[in-house]
Amino acid sequence: MKIAVLSLSREGAKVAETLCRTLPNAELYLHAGVGGHPRATRFASLLTVTADIFTRYRGLVFVAPCGAVVRALAPNLAHKTTDPGVVVVDVMARYAVSLLGGHEGGANALAIEVANILGAEPVITTTSDALKTVIVGVGCRKGTPAARIEAAVRQALGLAGVGIEQVACLASADLKQNEAGLIEAARAMGVPFRVIPSDDLRRCWREFTHSKFVKNKVNLPAVAEPAALLAGRRTELLLPRQIIAGITVAVARENCMRSE
Repeated sequence: MKIAVLSLSREGAKVAETLCRTLPNAELYLHAGVGGHPRATRFASLLTVTADIFTRYRGLVFVAPCGAVVRALAPNLAHKTTDPGVVVVDVMARYAVSLLGGHEGGANALAIEVANILGAEPVITTTSDALKTVIVGVGCRKGTPAARIEAAVRQALGLAGVGIEQVACLASADLKQNEAGLIEAARAMGVPFRVIPSDDLRRCWREFTHSKFVKNKVNLPAVAEPAALLAGRRTELLLPRQIIAGITVAVARENCMRSE
């Protein structure tokens, strides 16, 4: 998917350039007033450049305020089946918001991909996705085949008494961001793969089972349980870590807000 990454500010340009270094087929667009970044295409008006490129890319990532992005998008919207997926990131790289084209445009998947790169929190409001409340944390050795990971995840879900249709994502440490088996297993099951920054795992205040092996191996307190807990909001463990065919799996669930 060809992607344009746009920003208006010097601070946002740093975030945008980070994304362009990692996202495949990404092209950088920066406001004319931002210095440096010689490979960027320059623009004078966000409104004008958005109109110019709107139909040329399947994904647009704006490192800019949501209000400015909405105003720039509005005159160009046609139909959800043809509009590009749009993700908005704040200049501090705290949130990656799926703003437009969540399903048809691929913005939900793009928001998670962007969040994985930046260590940000993906924000997805599509109802069908928001109602998927189960998160599966996974820890595995390098080179573990996707089929083994998928089998372990499905077995853990069976032990937890939930179905794959309820799963919001697989989650692991950022050390596993490029682990082919995890990426392929998530794709085979039709769920996103979310990575949690190592520093967040180390600082996790939630109660979980620590692993001396993981501590000695990669200097993390654990992977599966804290990743499952941190990949959602108001989470609780449904299934504490299980070691299945050498793969560590834990299952958590997000809880909706309850009325008093």
